[in-house]
Amino acid sequence: MLMLIALLSGGLFGLGLVVSGMIDPVKVLGFLNLFGDWDPSLALVMGGALAVFAPGYFIWRKGHRRCVLGTELPRVSAPNIDARLVGGALVFGIGWGLAGLCPGPAIGLAGSLQWQAGAFIAAMVAGFWLVGRLTAAGSGKP
Repeated sequence: MLMLIALLSGGLFGLGLVVSGMIDPVKVLGFLNLFGDWDPSLALVMGGALAVFAPGYFIWRKGHRRCVLGTELPRVSAPNIDARLVGGALVFGIGWGLAGLCPGPAIGLAGSLQWQAGAFIAAMVAGFWLVGRLTAAGSGKP
């Protein structure tokens, strides 16, 4: 049952990305262009996402540790904001701003077989690999 709900949730998320225009790099770049021809429509998409997310988050924060299906929710430690987190966020944001895509929409756009999506996903996978190698090198693991 959990897998079915995960599949339906992922499908609904993907549909939302397509309907909202988040898989269109031109629309995303228009949203990020605050000092030019700014397109505020994606702010409504983000606001809608927060409206869906917020009630569940606040219920979870009040100590409810089970989801609607009865499984236990994971405990989350206090946030650890360090140089790695800030650096990763900067690289992510710069990549998103340059490409007009972030991982979710890029995977959705891959279905259109556009080369930009393939290039973005290849760069994303290369970044995952590089971080894995650097993390392993720093910890002394092979």
